[in-house]
Amino acid sequence: MKKIGILGVVGLGLVLLAGCGAAPGADKAASDKGNTIGKTVKIGVNMELSGAYAAPGNAEKNAIKLAADEINAKGGIGGKKIELVVKDNKTDNGEVATVASNLANNDKVVAMIGPMSSGGTLAATPNVTKSKVPLITPTGTNDSLTYKDGKVQSYIFRTIFPDSFQGKVIANYTENTLKAKKVLVYYDNSSDYARGILKTFKQNYKGDIVDTLSYQGGDKDFQAALTKVKDKSFDAIALIGYYAEGGLITKQAREMGITQPIVGGDGISDPTYTALAGKSATNIHYVAGFSTKAPFNETTKTFISAYQAAYKEEPSAFAACAYDAVYMIKQAAEKEKVTNSTELAKALADTKGLVGATGTIDIDKYHNPVKAAVMVQLEDGKEVSAKIVK
Repeated sequence: MKKIGILGVVGLGLVLLAGCGAAPGADKAASDKGNTIGKTVKIGVNMELSGAYAAPGNAEKNAIKLAADEINAKGGIGGKKIELVVKDNKTDNGEVATVASNLANNDKVVAMIGPMSSGGTLAATPNVTKSKVPLITPTGTNDSLTYKDGKVQSYIFRTIFPDSFQGKVIANYTENTLKAKKVLVYYDNSSDYARGILKTFKQNYKGDIVDTLSYQGGDKDFQAALTKVKDKSFDAIALIGYYAEGGLITKQAREMGITQPIVGGDGISDPTYTALAGKSATNIHYVAGFSTKAPFNETTKTFISAYQAAYKEEPSAFAACAYDAVYMIKQAAEKEKVTNSTELAKALADTKGLVGATGTIDIDKYHNPVKAAVMVQLEDGKEVSAKIVK
């Protein structure tokens, strides 16, 4: 009895010591694992649902919900249902950072999808990295999102190809398909996305750039700038920016009699571009991660049908990339049987052979998807052709 009493006292002392001294270590061990998967697989959606990028942001949200509903109908991820926690970042980078922190620390999500923009993703990166919660941006294309200063960003992934890939595709297409020897550049100098694509376009285009015009996101009147260059000799316009300004630039250029082909990145792939440009969207060529006219596989066809049935409209490339982000999480979580967000990040880095709506995806060592792209052509405001390119 005396021996037992001593052991009891020693045991009590150990418990007290553990309560005083081991808790910080235990907290550190828990934090090293990030957030734990509970009864559901909680995925945060940090998306531009209002503000300047609301159109593609809502398309991405719709596709995320569609994918989650499909997965849940088939039993979820490893037998656990997906629980989406959707928050509007209002296309404001300060709000993006706050939403990222709240999703990780308050809602305890094990993964985030969004923001959809490069600037937004850069704003979210410090908080998700600190919280050890992986973030997949469906359409953030800036190269530095996943690899910066010689270091891979451990918790940042994407399902769209980076700017460097787009810049090369645009340059090669402009030079080899459009046979344009002289190009006018018009780009959004307020956008990380546009600056990134322009950099690699210049590095790869072997023709002459006769002039470079720039604008700010939110601008609406481009006639003064276009008037200055309309009589210059050039074979094509490299229009690098997003759909809102791109649609207005296209309309105003065509109304002024500027008829040269316009070639751009996936920022003008949203339906809002053609809604703004109308029939002026003629002889338009742009890179996209997806087109309903060039399905990569049966998954693409299934996605198109399901999205149309759910939302009564054709899905955009923004939507398709967001849809694939959910399935990327599913494949990674199930393959590696992950239990927390840190394990999930490591599993996402090992993604190989994901058959998605935007093609078969492998994630490379820089956390970028290796997959094909599509070059889309518009005439009279309508998509008339799409060609898969690599």
